Amino acid sequence: MIKNVLLIGLGGGAGSIARYFCQRWFADNFQTAFPWGTFVVNIAGCFLIGILFAVSERTTLLSPQVRLMLITGLCGGFTTFSTFAFENMNLLHSGDVSYALLYTLASVLLGIAAVFAGIGLIKLL
Repeated sequence: MIKNVLLIGLGGGAGSIARYFCQRWFADNFQTAFPWGTFVVNIAGCFLIGILFAVSERTTLLSPQVRLMLITGLCGGFTTFSTFAFENMNLLHSGDVSYALLYTLASVLLGIAAVFAGIGLIKLL
């Protein structure tokens, strides 16, 4: 158990650092209101988690520990959006279309509402 936690932490740290550098590069090179860094990180993370999942399902190249470090740690640290997309893919793959739609709509709408609520709470204090 502790080994798995350390592997996730190692991957998560690397993913977070990679996200920082990617977002910083876009911010430095594309002065625009559109959040290109986050957008690219999210799409790249989704692509990477798809590759890692497919490789781990089709081959034995990734041990369960390496898969945990790369998918949960690296991709999770790089972008939680990739995990969100992966979970939706799993719901769709298992035929739970209504849960996938509910999860997507609720996550986006309630997530934005929660940000506003957090800001509002601090303003009240």
